[in-house]
Amino acid sequence: MTILNTIHGRQNRKGAKMEIIALMNQKGGVGKTTSAVNIGAGLGRIGRKVLLIDLDPQAHATLSLGFPREMTKTSYELLTGTMTAADVMTARDGLTVIPSSLQLAGAEMQLIGLPGREMLLKSALAPIRADFDYILIDCPPSIGVLTMNALAAATAAFVPVMTEYLPTQGISQLTETVDLIRTRLNPRLSIKGVFGTFYDSRRTVNREVMDHIRQTFGAAVFETVIRSNIALSMAPGQGKTIFEYAPSSHGAADYLALCQEIVSREGVK
Repeated sequence: MTILNTIHGRQNRKGAKMEIIALMNQKGGVGKTTSAVNIGAGLGRIGRKVLLIDLDPQAHATLSLGFPREMTKTSYELLTGTMTAADVMTARDGLTVIPSSLQLAGAEMQLIGLPGREMLLKSALAPIRADFDYILIDCPPSIGVLTMNALAAATAAFVPVMTEYLPTQGISQLTETVDLIRTRLNPRLSIKGVFGTFYDSRRTVNREVMDHIRQTFGAAVFETVIRSNIALSMAPGQGKTIFEYAPSSHGAADYLALCQEIVSREGVK
């Protein structure tokens, strides 16, 4: 019996359109990994079947969920072809996870000379993609082979943007990267979700940045914003999602609202 049978015991929702979502932003510290972890956990709480892939060599999503960094069945083995997706998946409180490894840092160099190197993840996920409603990929904060693999496999890109002036400066490069991947590798790809993080409605800069984000991305911007919340920064140190660490916090409320908004868009092109 595979881990998929053990964890889920059923197929995904009849007629549901599954999404592979790459969470990306080349700017670090914008809440990308926090969002990947808590969107995954939140979607699971409202009945969706979710696989979270940590594709960042820093392994912050892995650590945030309480897994050790020194694991032997990880996204590194998946990308290098020594193990299948079913081999490297593990279950955690209703969320299925493919953890990361420090070895991924070397994978960039290992994979660079391989033909079709950008399509390795897509091929590796093909046998299991129908078993999930959502596959979330936590990308590295850079545009390299790993991020290219995530974007080539994805049906959508989600972009968390810290609501300060400087973190918005790389948005044009990010959109150019998505356009390039859509043209060369993945015609289905588009930025389907953008949301503000570290938001405080009392601060003029936060409100102005959110206005700029809405003007830039239009309908792709979620109504939900993720407010500044100390619990969101404390939860990873305990190896817990925000729903486990502080279920009554603003952070838990915001991520649950964001997940409900994501679900409300199901089937919308």
